[in-house]
Amino acid sequence: MNTADLGFEKKIWQAADKLRGNIDASEYKHVVLGLIFLKYISDSFEEKYQELVEEGAGFEEERDEYLVENIFYVPEEARWDYIAKHSNKPEIRQSYGGNRKKE
Repeated sequence: MNTADLGFEKKIWQAADKLRGNIDASEYKHVVLGLIFLKYISDSFEEKYQELVEEGAGFEEERDEYLVENIFYVPEEARWDYIAKHSNKPEIRQSYGGNRKKE
């Protein structure tokens, strides 16, 4: 079994911990699974995004370019890099799913 640190585990855990806030531990799995799913779709999106940038036709923000290959189009503020960059902000819970105020 390889126990080498791949680098993203700590970041995922830290982000999940910030999102957890006052969520009961039994509900925490939903946050973690959501983060794993977000990371997966963000990686797929980013790979296609870079391909489109390299093509140089300016279609990297065109939703249909992703959908035609069954890749989720991820809006800029929902992309993994954007969320990771802004994860130190205290309002991240309200912006990205944790402890939302009921209206």
